This record gives sequence, structure tokens and C-alpha cells, in this order.
Amino acid sequence: MFTLTVRDHIMIAHSLPDPFFGPAQALHGATFAVETTWARPVLDEHGVVMDIGVASELLSGVLDGLRYRNLDEHPDFTGRLSTMEVVAQHIAEWLAAGAAGIAGLERLTVTLRENPDAWASYTLELPVLSERGGPSPR
Repeated sequence: MFTLTVRDHIMIAHSLPDPFFGPAQALHGATFAVETTWARPVLDEHGVVMDIGVASELLSGVLDGLRYRNLDEHPDFTGRLSTMEVVAQHIAEWLAAGAAGIAGLERLTVTLRENPDAWASYTLELPVLSERGGPSPR
């Protein structure tokens, strides 16, 4: 399996209002390094997993909707705690939608790093499209 990883970061505010989260129950800021890893079993006709510029633009576009936002007020997190795991899932689902037309991709993993010692990831299996744009037999 070949992979390509690109990364960016976001600064957000949020609270995790449950005693389970201790001091993080209160509104606080967080800076997340966001890594996206795209995977495919065979390289495309250009010898790459996908274009680095396209991967970076997709990630930036999704993160722009989260940058400098209070996730407690973000409509996509209504009724959900914005834990690292939930935010990683949110980013992965939006990235998958944005990359829906790119043939050959099988998997996407989004990792959020809150600090050098703590991170969470979400992996999403992608519907595989053949190079002609239709579903590919597995």
C-alpha cells in the first residue's frame, strides 16, 4: 500500500462539558496539527498516490471552515462533544467528499496532534473508483 501524507494546523476554541474531561470542561483553546494520509495499492499513471497540491488544497479547504472557530457554536458539532476523535472524523468525512472523483484511493486517515505526546486518528475506507471513473472491482 502506498501512502501520501500532508499536514496543516488549526487553532480552535471548544469546551468538553462532562466531568470526565476535568479542566477541559471549560472553554479553552487548542491548536491541532492535522495530518491526512491517503492510501492506494497501486500508484496512478503519474507514479503518485495523488497530487500533493490537490491533497494540500483539499485539507486547507476543510480546515478553513474550522480555523479560529468556537466549535461549541459550529453547526456541525451541535449535540456532539468536539473531542479530537470527533474532529478527526469530521475532517475525514469532508475530505472524502472532496476527493470523491479521484480514482484509485482506498483509505484516508486523519490524525490530530494536540501536543507531541497526545494524538487521535480516524480511518475511513473510501469507495474505490477505477481510472475510468466507475467502481473498481476488488
